[in-house]
Amino acid sequence: MKVFISADIEGTAGAASWPETEAGDRLYPYFADEMTEETAAACRGAIAAGSREILVKDAHDSARNINPRKLPEEVKIMRGWTGSPASMMAGLDKSFSASAMIGCHSAVATNGSPLAHTMNTKNDLVTLNGRIASEFLINAYTSAYFGVPVVLVSGDKMLCEDAAQLIPAITTVPVSAGVGNASISLHPAVAQRKIEEKMKQALSGDVSRCLPALPEKFEAFIRFHEHARAYRGSFYPGAKMDGMNGVRFAAKDYFDMLTFFLFVLSDS
Repeated sequence: MKVFISADIEGTAGAASWPETEAGDRLYPYFADEMTEETAAACRGAIAAGSREILVKDAHDSARNINPRKLPEEVKIMRGWTGSPASMMAGLDKSFSASAMIGCHSAVATNGSPLAHTMNTKNDLVTLNGRIASEFLINAYTSAYFGVPVVLVSGDKMLCEDAAQLIPAITTVPVSAGVGNASISLHPAVAQRKIEEKMKQALSGDVSRCLPALPEKFEAFIRFHEHARAYRGSFYPGAKMDGMNGVRFAAKDYFDMLTFFLFVLSDS
């Protein structure tokens, strides 16, 4: 069994402010370590379920946050950004049996986390087929594009609830809950233990039930804080302005949508 794990930091236990997720802040080493430990826990759960090949994608900021020494020896890690439209799921392909996402957070325009956002903090709304788009939604559809079931997600409570609406059979591990500009979190040891246990359970059942249904066509809308960003994005082939701060794009193939996100949403 071959497993892919994409890891972020804003949805790890205790994360509650932007500075502590950024290199240079005095609390960053703690949260980088927590990101590492939660990812390692997911890896141990996968190994206990029978996986002997695991690829971890460090998917936060510089993509150089996880300490590889703390991961099990069966794990390979992708550090840095490839530049591929797959972005946070780079390295995933049809050869994988399952994927999982650790440290996820709620989408921009929602209140599930004090760190709610989608790809960056330069927009205030991202929708996909009329649905508020989290990074989880974008990445889950990427997994579906390659025919890979998404078996587990950990992160804030609202994100986990949204993930279960998209994939009813998915295993969720809510480690925190947003309250205004604060967060109530599990003890880190409890969060890590739950992630390990739930990952083992998730991979021990029928993982095919966790394959997201990929829509036949896609329409994205992004509303930026600054009108100039929407104007610039409107020059992407096929994109158009929608209002003063918005840009809209439609595609039949999801990889085309991911390419739009790469140049207009991610690189903005």
